Amino acid sequence: MPKAEITIPEHLEMQIAQLVEKGEFLNREEAIEDLLSTGIKAYKTSGPVDDEEETGLEDDGMMGHDDEYVF
Repeated sequence: MPKAEITIPEHLEMQIAQLVEKGEFLNREEAIEDLLSTGIKAYKTSGPVDDEEETGLEDDGMMGHDDEYVF
């Protein structure tokens, strides 16, 4: 399996360590591999976010409602 070296923010490293401590993953390597794989699958499913679309939602509120946010 190819290896890659990355630098991640401290807050992400802490979250990964907490997931391993809670037993969600056997070790850090498994956690990073699984989380990266899940992220890539989600990205392929939804595709990249167009910055123009995202800006429009911020200007008018989520889902086009001016006075409320719909999640």
